[in-house]
Amino acid sequence: MTLPRRVASEFVGTAFLLATVIGSGIMAQQLSGGIDALALLCNTLPTGAILTVLILILAPVSGAHFNPAVSIAFALRGDIPWAMAGTYLLAQVCGAIVGVFVAHLMFELPVWQLSTHVRTGAGQWLAEAVATFGLLLTILGCVACASAAVAYAVGLYITAAYWFTASTSFANPAVTLARSLSDTFAGIAPTGVVAFVLSQLTGMLAAVVLGRWLWQR
Repeated sequence: MTLPRRVASEFVGTAFLLATVIGSGIMAQQLSGGIDALALLCNTLPTGAILTVLILILAPVSGAHFNPAVSIAFALRGDIPWAMAGTYLLAQVCGAIVGVFVAHLMFELPVWQLSTHVRTGAGQWLAEAVATFGLLLTILGCVACASAAVAYAVGLYITAAYWFTASTSFANPAVTLARSLSDTFAGIAPTGVVAFVLSQLTGMLAAVVLGRWLWQR
């Protein structure tokens, strides 16, 4: 695939992912009657579902990373050039922000927002490291042993990780940055972004090291 097609794939895929995360969070908050567990469930299921769909349709184009941590991991492994990883990262961040803005427009909310939802603390940071570590292990394991199952495994993993991690499993630097621009159910206050991203990159690096050992090529 040509580079413009790859970049478009990463942009569109990440935009749809964020439109789903934010949009389903807004819908869940409106319909759950203040029951947080129900709202979280209604945010979880669409996210896992859209990830599966997006990976199935866009993996043949760009690999369907939609996540700077995934692109950096593949560059570290030598699976893609660093220049491509950087281009992917830019497309992912831009797509994520556009996805958030589109979600706001669909629900007739102000496009430009900053989240006031504070997510911080050692438990949250550990949760993000664990969430990203598990996500990358899921991807690397499937690539090594069951490539046809990547879409389903990633969708299922994120669905589960929403519930077993204290942070509800952002596991994605682009997602984290974009969610700081939405003062809705799925948002994160900008002050928490840097610590979340550092935790995610730590989890990614640990997964790359372990994955190289587990699935030696």
